[in-house]
Amino acid sequence: MADSVITVRYFAGARAAAGMPEETLTDEVLPGGATLAQLVKVLGDRHGQRLTTVLTAASFLVDGLSWRDHDRELPPGAVVDVLPPFAGG
Repeated sequence: MADSVITVRYFAGARAAAGMPEETLTDEVLPGGATLAQLVKVLGDRHGQRLTTVLTAASFLVDGLSWRDHDRELPPGAVVDVLPPFAGG
């Protein structure tokens, strides 16, 4: 049962580093009850050092809300937006 599916949407430099605009992670990749820190590790392992570097500076939105607690459990079915620092004014 894949009720803990997490959708990850990448923006700007994160999209370039991941090589895709969006992906869905099922229980097989990211077990239910995973934290944001665990998600970040899985994403870095899947996509390599370039994305890992972006993730260290990125901000995250979970279901549209700013999410700073990396040790908090992600809700089932969450949409996680990866927002790298933006340049400009």
